[in-house]
Amino acid sequence: MTENIIDRARDYVLQLLLSKLPNGMRFHNVMHTQDVVKAAIEIATESCFSSTQSEIVTLAAWFHDCGYTTAYTNHEDSSKTIAADFLNRNNYPQEKTAQVLACIEATRFPQNPKSPEEEVLADADLYHFTKTDYSKYERRLRMEFKTYLGKTYTNEEWDETNYALLKQHSYYTAYGKTVLQKFKEVNMEMLKIKLTK
Repeated sequence: MTENIIDRARDYVLQLLLSKLPNGMRFHNVMHTQDVVKAAIEIATESCFSSTQSEIVTLAAWFHDCGYTTAYTNHEDSSKTIAADFLNRNNYPQEKTAQVLACIEATRFPQNPKSPEEEVLADADLYHFTKTDYSKYERRLRMEFKTYLGKTYTNEEWDETNYALLKQHSYYTAYGKTVLQKFKEVNMEMLKIKLTK
C-alpha cells in the first residue's frame, strides 16, 4: 500500500507540474521537486525514520511546490489544497494527511517546523544550499524573482542577499546540523570571497 500511494502521488504531481507550471519557472520546477524528494528520503533515512514517517515526508516533498501551478506568492496554501484533494480521493487516512499538510506548511519562509517530519522537509527544501553548483541554483532563483516578483538586483546586491540568507539560515535535523551545514559553509565562504573582491 505504502509504495502504491507514493507512486501514485509521484505520477500525479509530475503530470501536474509538466502540464501546468508556467514557463518562466527556472528554479521551482520539476527538477527542484525531484531534488527535494531525494533529499527528504536521504535525511529521513539518516534520521532513522519509521516507514510511516518516511511515507509522510516523501508525500509532502512531492506536493510541497505544486501550488506554483496556480499562484506564486503563498503557493503553500495551493500546494496543501492540491495535496489534500489528492490524498482524500485516494482514501489516505486523515490523521496522516494532516501531517503531510503540516510538512508542506513547514517549508513556508521563514521556516518554523514543529515535528521531526516537518524538520526533515524544511531541511530538504533548502538542501540546494549545500550543492557544489549552488551558484547555478541561485542564478535560476534570481531570474524567477525578476519574472514573477518584478525584483531586480545588481550582482553585488544579489550576492549580499544570498550571503545574508545562508548566514541566518539554520538546518533543523541532526543530519542537517552536522553534515549539510558543513557543505553550506563552503558556499558561504565562496560568496564571502566574491563580496570582498
